[in-house]
Amino acid sequence: MGGLGKTTLAQLVYNDKRVQDHFDLKAWTCVSEDFDVKGLTKTILRSITKQTIDDSDLNLLQEELKKKLSQKKFLLVLDDVWNENYNDWVDMSRPFEAGAQGSKIVVTTRNQQVAKIMRPDQAYELKNLSTEDCLSVFAQHSLGTRDFSSHKSLEDIGKKIVIKCNGLPLAAKTLGGLLCGEHDKGVWEDVLSSKIWELPQQRCGIIPALAVSYYYLPPILKQCFAYCSLFPKDYEFEEEEIILLWSASGFLVHKESGNPNEVLGRKFFHELRSRSFFQQLSNNTSRFVMHDLINDLARWAAGEIYFTMEYTSEIYKQQSFSENLRHLSYIPEYFDGGKRFGDLYDIQHLRTFLPVMLTKSSPGFLAPSILPKLLKLRRLRVFSLRGYCIPELPDSIGDLRYLRYLNLSRTEIRTLPESVNKLYNLHSLLLEDCDRLKKLCADMGNLAKLHHLKNSNTKSLEEMPVGIGRLTSLQTLCNFVVGKGSGSGLRELKLLTHLHGTLNISKLENVKDVGDAKEAQLDGKKNLRELLLRWTLSTDGSSSREAEIEKDVLDMLEPNKNLEQFCISGYRGAKFPTWFGDSSFSKLVTLKFEYCGMCPTLPSVGQLPSLKHLAVCGMTSVKRLGSEFYGNDTPIPFPCLETLHFEDMQGWEDWIPHGSSQGVERTPSCIGEACY
Repeated sequence: MGGLGKTTLAQLVYNDKRVQDHFDLKAWTCVSEDFDVKGLTKTILRSITKQTIDDSDLNLLQEELKKKLSQKKFLLVLDDVWNENYNDWVDMSRPFEAGAQGSKIVVTTRNQQVAKIMRPDQAYELKNLSTEDCLSVFAQHSLGTRDFSSHKSLEDIGKKIVIKCNGLPLAAKTLGGLLCGEHDKGVWEDVLSSKIWELPQQRCGIIPALAVSYYYLPPILKQCFAYCSLFPKDYEFEEEEIILLWSASGFLVHKESGNPNEVLGRKFFHELRSRSFFQQLSNNTSRFVMHDLINDLARWAAGEIYFTMEYTSEIYKQQSFSENLRHLSYIPEYFDGGKRFGDLYDIQHLRTFLPVMLTKSSPGFLAPSILPKLLKLRRLRVFSLRGYCIPELPDSIGDLRYLRYLNLSRTEIRTLPESVNKLYNLHSLLLEDCDRLKKLCADMGNLAKLHHLKNSNTKSLEEMPVGIGRLTSLQTLCNFVVGKGSGSGLRELKLLTHLHGTLNISKLENVKDVGDAKEAQLDGKKNLRELLLRWTLSTDGSSSREAEIEKDVLDMLEPNKNLEQFCISGYRGAKFPTWFGDSSFSKLVTLKFEYCGMCPTLPSVGQLPSLKHLAVCGMTSVKRLGSEFYGNDTPIPFPCLETLHFEDMQGWEDWIPHGSSQGVERTPSCIGEACY
């Protein structure tokens, strides 16, 4: 049965420190209904190597997995297995034989037949919670305590609600979230007497307690939750990802200004999370997932308006879509042909076209005939081609006048067509990991409603277009590339006062006027949390670079004191500004110096009160670290430091301890290597 806590229990074991110390390798794989041997082998390999595996030959994949597991004591969790085919399991398990004695495979399933096929050493059948334990879970999420000692008037009603949960912790947790902070007895009685409990099985195949939780959501939260039906089971998502989609779909329109409001989106997200519709991953707190039963609930709530194509068995069939369809998502395959989308092109009211990848799989291909047809769906608000090997985008993209969200991340486009400037309603433009992208459109200043330009990891981008400073609503700008000559200068950043999150300013060697750096007014951008200042690494010494100008430019780029992470790379000036290491940067946690090869000393970073992580790499002119490194007047330098990393310090000779007048000579074996 779903909702008993099988995955939760497995996660607790998997993340326990004693388990981590006991095994050489660990891997976790969500299986669900698609037991694809090749895909699962890829996923396990990716979990072990942390790298994307492009090979599609099963034998080669299994040989590689066998090498990784050879003589290693490993723990593998296969979560939510449904497949009852014994031969599939035999094929899947061949590489596991290479592991060392003591290796373990943990399988969670709702199907007893699956458990028999796996031939486990021991099968553990989870039972429903007792009424007392279930009541404790319910009280924890509704009242914040383990019992009703402080709310006696609610105890009897609470017990009656819990009995309807049938001992399922997920149901108790979700209903508790529904009544969280609500102490009105009448509200509790309304939940208890709700007609949803008697919903016929044929109309709702989900736990009635979950249907009750959905029923009592405010209308706007119901709308936001139904949109989540586009996510396939086991899909891991980030908060910002779903908020941008909600915004593009018009769910976050502020009544007074009429503009999308990310603050409202965060509020909705946190409300759904507090009601247990979203679960935070234990091994990655920035990502979330929906329980399978919650996913079923979302699809039940969505009706014919939303549809998700998930598995390979559907690919070569002529797909038929409801005329009421407004939002479509699907799991991309290596090659997506025209048959997969059937009569989709006739649904002129489609608003969402969203490929969703469960993992960072290798790039796929879209049949050439499909894209022109998709661009005729003029009502689209959300359009994504993420992960497809598409070298260019047709000019007809400019005809999608209602478009608010365009995702071209991980495609192979080289330039953005100028017609993108016609997308006056565009709110989010995603270009992450577009390695070949060289140019944006020339007059992006027309996109007055653009809030998010996510262009991280665009290493080929030559410059930002002139006039980007007119995008005064911009909140996200991951990579600002300084142009040459008549290209965009740093002063374009002046009016971008709402920037938040991470800002990477690259090709700073193109700044020839110090006044440009001053005009950027970085010190006024109080919502930035991470700043990266990058000069292109020189291959010809300093002959083509003016060290004095770089020093003055850096001096003018003093960031706001709210900064938490800071990196400076490729700087060729001979000294750092006086503001570096100033104790007023009280929130700075992470600091990195990379290949600032002309500086003979490091600034007084020991004065930073919250610094936890310091990394210094390629500072080849540094010969000694002494009092100036700690801060001359600092009684206790580095009060919060947790990690210290030195690498490629070829000229380093002495390190004088704090409070000591004697140098400590470094042994040659440590110079140029990582030291902690």
